[in-house]
Amino acid sequence: MIHYLSEKDVQQVLNMEILLESTERSLKDRALHQAIDIPRQRIYTPQGTQHVLQASSKAIGYTGFKYYYTRPSGKSFYVHLISIETGKLVAIVEAIWMSMVRTGAASGAATRYLAKADAGIVGQIGSGYQSIGQLEAVCAVRKIKEARIYSRTRDKLETYCNTMSGKLGIPVVPAASAEAAVRGADILNVITKSATPTIKGEWLTPGVHINAAGSNALSRAEIDDATVKRCDLITVDSRGTAQKECGDLLPAFEKGIIQWDTLTEIGDVYAGKTPGRTSPQQITLYESHGMGIQDLYAAAKAVELAKARGLGVELPLGL
Repeated sequence: MIHYLSEKDVQQVLNMEILLESTERSLKDRALHQAIDIPRQRIYTPQGTQHVLQASSKAIGYTGFKYYYTRPSGKSFYVHLISIETGKLVAIVEAIWMSMVRTGAASGAATRYLAKADAGIVGQIGSGYQSIGQLEAVCAVRKIKEARIYSRTRDKLETYCNTMSGKLGIPVVPAASAEAAVRGADILNVITKSATPTIKGEWLTPGVHINAAGSNALSRAEIDDATVKRCDLITVDSRGTAQKECGDLLPAFEKGIIQWDTLTEIGDVYAGKTPGRTSPQQITLYESHGMGIQDLYAAAKAVELAKARGLGVELPLGL
């Protein structure tokens, strides 16, 4: 039998706090050689794009994958969990909402380790669906006093700010420009699909921590070379994934500003193998691309909690 969790089931058992813990653990276990991740692979067709992320963890006893298919008219996301011990498919988890919150949690976990302890002002570029988890996550790990958000569509921006202000209980205000959102921020979230940089290095305040989560393809770029040059510490999910997907860092690599093999993996910071922030004035950057290992751990936790509450259905497959 295969345990199936719907979007509704997943939303009943997971929250940001749980996903912050599972995301951090997934990357820490990978750093400690308890888990394996394979960078995303894509198939492009005129109708849409198929994306597959694979991972395995002896620490939690699962191997598996997330696949999602995106097209202009819709999308579908699923995580498959396979028992390492038996080799059988044991669960299928719908993962549109979970992927959004997990992506936010990745930035939140990095913020916990890399942002200043007294960080209170958030700047954010982007007000789409993925930006919900980004803002919620950083507010979960720091005592945020105000968030300043910028996006190009004003009506959408104002709706987002009103919704998130009510949800988080802090002022979430529309910024007049990207520069206005960035200047003076202690934490900066960048979550867009832009092909050209949306922030400039000259706008950054010493001590800021940057979560750049939108550039998960070489055709996208949210930050400029000046931003990269100003960063004292650059962290990534995985050096291999960054080399395949980080459009933010590709121009800097091609100009000799950075080298892929010298980038810090955030899991090494979580595991205590590499230092994170070492002074209040440092500018730190976390390039988040999304990894199958993060989905594997999130789905495993969802299945565990759902079974305890009697949620989900058993599919008569694999008997």
